[in-house]
Amino acid sequence: MRVQFQVALAAGLLAALVGNVRAAEQDIVTTAVEAGSFKTLAAALKAGGLIDTLKGKGPFTVFAPTDEAFAKLPAGTVETLLKPENKQQLVAVLTYHVVPGKVLAADVVKLNAATTVNGQRVDIKVDGDSVAVDSAHVVKTDIVCTNGVIHVVDAVLLPTGDKIPTVADKAGIFKTLLAAAKAAGLVDALAGDKPLTVFAPTDDAFAALPKGTVESLLKPENKDKLASILKYHVVSGRYYSTDLLSGKEVKSLQGSPLSVTLHEGQASVGKSKLVKTDIDAANGVIHVIDAVLLPPASPAKAAGAAVHQPSQPVAYVCPTTGQVMYYTVRSTRRH
Repeated sequence: MRVQFQVALAAGLLAALVGNVRAAEQDIVTTAVEAGSFKTLAAALKAGGLIDTLKGKGPFTVFAPTDEAFAKLPAGTVETLLKPENKQQLVAVLTYHVVPGKVLAADVVKLNAATTVNGQRVDIKVDGDSVAVDSAHVVKTDIVCTNGVIHVVDAVLLPTGDKIPTVADKAGIFKTLLAAAKAAGLVDALAGDKPLTVFAPTDDAFAALPKGTVESLLKPENKDKLASILKYHVVSGRYYSTDLLSGKEVKSLQGSPLSVTLHEGQASVGKSKLVKTDIDAANGVIHVIDAVLLPPASPAKAAGAAVHQPSQPVAYVCPTTGQVMYYTVRSTRRH
């Protein structure tokens, strides 16, 4: 009996070894098709026009849902996604399963998140021997291919389809910010296709401003000033907290630079603390801050003053009128 078990074990290991060798000689798409358990994924890749991409050089890491994983989706979901008119949505879902580079299981377990080709991040959680990617569990790892690696998951990963204004609205704590964006005519820009990073002050943050400030800014005659303040909270591109904490300085849409600093475990942008980070939207990411940021009077003048003149423009809120005012601080030199 023991001999039979050892023979069976050896045969199983040999089969696995042969399977891995064959996979390593083929690209991701061919490997998935020949496995026989990714028919729906293969059909989706074809409908999304991604076959050639995933047969390309790469390397890619693919979290591949099985046919059973797709079958768990609500009735009609797959059929709807495969329709030509829904190709963009299908591509968004499929690219959310792909991470640039070859990330083996030994490296996956060291991560808490990974940025996908979609642009949004998947969350990774390790609990003992169990690894979860968002709400899906990894059931097989390290199927090595010529252009990357496949990890099999038991559920389809679904990115958010909501743009920044919708995500903010659903959060329920950015009513003042959204009202201000509407008054400044910036809602359409925040709902565009280009990726954005938003440092979003909460309703409490706006309420902490001197009395009358928000009401003053929302007046039509102050639209340009309001737009300037709001644009100071927005950066072109998608920057997650890990990108910002690396010391990278980013340029706001207002024109002035922003940077995130870390002091005693607390991350801040300017004088505002980051209270929550990395809230994904279809067109960017939101970081929640506890205070409204006030931009310098003029990015060009501010830069010039720092280099050529002993002066610096400063913004403040008048405690009496609630209006945002600017003044220049000049240093004195002793000879």
